[in-house]
Amino acid sequence: MAQTSNDIKNGSVINLDGQLWTVIKFQHVKPGKGPAFVRTTIKNVLSGKIVDKTFNAGMKMEFETVDNRTLQYSYEDGDNFVFMDMTTYDQIYIPKTLVGDDAKFLLEGTDCIISFHDGTPLSVELPASVILTITHTEPGLQGNRSNAGTKPATVETGAEIQVPLFINEGEKVKVDTRDGSYLGRENN
Repeated sequence: MAQTSNDIKNGSVINLDGQLWTVIKFQHVKPGKGPAFVRTTIKNVLSGKIVDKTFNAGMKMEFETVDNRTLQYSYEDGDNFVFMDMTTYDQIYIPKTLVGDDAKFLLEGTDCIISFHDGTPLSVELPASVILTITHTEPGLQGNRSNAGTKPATVETGAEIQVPLFINEGEKVKVDTRDGSYLGRENN
C-alpha cells in the first residue's frame, strides 16, 4: 500500500532524496482557497539539522522503519564504542563519530537509546542526565565570588564542567548530558 503525506505523524521517519528525516511536528492545513497541504518540522536523522517543509496533501512519500533499542554501554574499543543488548547479550560496535561530543558523559553501564535502520546505527541518545564523580577540582574559597560562584571540575569520564564553589573532589554530581551543566549534588 502506497503511503502519502496524509499519513504523516509525529515520530514518522521519511526518506527525502535518499536522506532520512524524523517528523518532529506536523499540521494538516485546509485553506479556504487552493489545495490542502501538510506543514511539517523535520529533523535530519544523521546530521540533526532541523528544517520546516511543506508537502502537498496526498503526495506519495517513502516512509522508513527505524528500530529504537535500549543498549548498555560496555567499553571503548579503538574507533568504536561497544554496547550490549541486555536481552540477547549481543555486543554491538558503534563508531565513535556517531556518539560525537556526548562521549565525554558516557560511563560504563549507561543505558542509551540507539536508532537503527536496516541494521545500520543512525544515532545514539544518552539519558538526559548522568551521575558522575568529581575526580579533580580546586578547593573552593568562601568569599571568592569573582566568577559567579563556580569553578571548573573534572569528572570521572574526563569531561570538565562548572560546579559551585562548595563541591569537593570525590563528590557525586548530576550533570545534564545535553549541555554539560551542573544539576545538583547526588546523595551517596
